[in-house]
Amino acid sequence: MSSTPTAIDSPLALVPNGRVSTSNGIPSTAKVSDMISIFRPAKLFRQDPPRSAPGKASSTQSSILSMDFTDEGDFLLTSESDNSMQIYDVAKGKFHKTCLSQKYGVMHAMFTHKTRDSGPCIIHSSTKQNHTIRYLSTHDNTYLRYFEGHEKNVTCLSLHPGQDNFLSCSEDNTVRIWDAGTRHACGKLLLNGAYLAAWDPSGNVFAVASPTAQSILLYDFRNYDKEPFSTFDMLPYAQEAQANSISKGWNKLEFSNDGKHLLLGTTGGGHLLLDAFDGNLKAFLRRDRGGVKRLGAGDHNPEHTDPHSSDFLQPSNGDCCFTPDGRYVISGTRKENVLVWDTLQPAPEKVLSPVHELEYKGDSAVMAFNPKFNMFATGDKEVVFWVPDLDLR
Repeated sequence: MSSTPTAIDSPLALVPNGRVSTSNGIPSTAKVSDMISIFRPAKLFRQDPPRSAPGKASSTQSSILSMDFTDEGDFLLTSESDNSMQIYDVAKGKFHKTCLSQKYGVMHAMFTHKTRDSGPCIIHSSTKQNHTIRYLSTHDNTYLRYFEGHEKNVTCLSLHPGQDNFLSCSEDNTVRIWDAGTRHACGKLLLNGAYLAAWDPSGNVFAVASPTAQSILLYDFRNYDKEPFSTFDMLPYAQEAQANSISKGWNKLEFSNDGKHLLLGTTGGGHLLLDAFDGNLKAFLRRDRGGVKRLGAGDHNPEHTDPHSSDFLQPSNGDCCFTPDGRYVISGTRKENVLVWDTLQPAPEKVLSPVHELEYKGDSAVMAFNPKFNMFATGDKEVVFWVPDLDLR
């Protein structure tokens, strides 16, 4: 499958370390707070129409399931429902290459820290045949290693911020700790319904979220075989905010880069912003139109649902994320616009409304903010690059 850049075509003007070009009188460095309100869609990558056999109806266009940037921010990776992974060159604003996994399927694709001379490497979960996690070289599309052990669907992968360890969550009620350098798991936790995991920025702590138990558990990475050192009960917050919005459909768990906040994303009418130290609710991030219709981690379509029908929902690795400075949360919403919340704003009754709505006519079911460049990407059926519109300054 190929992707084609189309009409939304302003220059990206990106250089490292969150800088923007000096054109139009903009300084060579800019804070996210100075730019967050003027992000606009700058490049759209439209997929080729799906092919079908003669005399048969065209197959459904594939959906984007996950997004991830390299540590250097130079490439974006997506996994898609047609069993492919697409890689985009960020600085050039161009599609780079396709990696296929037709035999095993693909979900939760993420770049590793190490980059071979021939290109970056990928770790991804499988959606067909078995539940093995796979380590792929993008140079020749060959698998370097297999991580076997999960007996049911993998719901989350999370890479350590500075090492080759990663976490995997599964519907088999286990969380496994892996070292990418060996095929064997170096640790296993037995936890009911633990479908999401995230590392804090230091890499010393990881969090595990269970929508089944309505709780988030914090573990010391050096002593993960012991009891969690802290447990955050989410049930009171479901009752305090909007029960139908956050009691199910959890799809994202993420620490802010300053380590102060923990974001719990949902498929409903808002997300939870938590204090990362004591688990107290800082704010319910309200989105009145709700989220794009996707499955939460561990959720499934009703049995016998036609995969080509409009009722069939795809999963995603979350439609919300922090900005690199930790101050803002951005999120998709149904049908239009990207929402922005300022975590430093006072939250009357612990409810925050968006401070900005970035205009876009389309769904944003998956999103990721670039760790090095002042840009982010969103996706549903197509990938969109967002950068500050310097003419609005």
